[in-house]
Amino acid sequence: MNATYVYCVVSAPRRPRVPAAARRLPHSSAVRVLDVDRHLYLVVTDVPTKEYGQAAINKRLSDLEWVSRAAVAHEAVVESFGEADAVLPMKLFTIFTNDRRAVEQVRGDRRRISSVMRRVARQQEFGIRVVLDRAAAVRRRAASHRTGARTNKNATGAGYLARKKAERDAAVELAEHARETVSAVYDRLASRSRQAKRRSATELPTDGPLLLDAAFLVPRARARAFRAQAAREARALAKDGYGLTLTGPWPPYTFVED
Repeated sequence: MNATYVYCVVSAPRRPRVPAAARRLPHSSAVRVLDVDRHLYLVVTDVPTKEYGQAAINKRLSDLEWVSRAAVAHEAVVESFGEADAVLPMKLFTIFTNDRRAVEQVRGDRRRISSVMRRVARQQEFGIRVVLDRAAAVRRRAASHRTGARTNKNATGAGYLARKKAERDAAVELAEHARETVSAVYDRLASRSRQAKRRSATELPTDGPLLLDAAFLVPRARARAFRAQAAREARALAKDGYGLTLTGPWPPYTFVED
């Protein structure tokens, strides 16, 4: 017995074509497109209930390798429709008993879905992460704090103490300015996007180098300018021991929630 697995909702002026090389979930049938309403479509596949029934899924959720394979395949299908006007990714393991129930569910939620589609239409998601090599950054700042006096045989102790003080001062200064630095980067990149979201400080690892983890919703027409701005930020940050990584473009996974 089969069920209908839903990858995403797609808004397009005409029925989207399924890419020939579209990857799909293990044990699933070919990817299909269902008509929902004018310019609105569902991307689905058939899955066996013995593999994807609720009990079967619950039993295998602890199998991280299996869940990871399913997630990669799910995202690959969603991303293959990235050229559509708008794509609304569905959560992993969104399953209905049949096509009719899937279509009815989307039609019943049409007002909300249409609102989301308008918000993300012709937009792409980019991810930005900023990390800091604290040891290297402290060394750079400490070097700038030192007066330039050189250690010699008669001033070895004084030189050592001066270096240690410079390192302590640099560490304090770094802690005070790191948050300001990444906030400024976030604000500048946000100004080039339609919407931006960042993980709060309490969600970031407290003992790691990650200082910023943010997503940006960028109009396709401004994607090149956003990439260029990210590259400029990366070059500027590198001088002080920071590293900026840009990922994407992706479907707007982060921005489909109301």
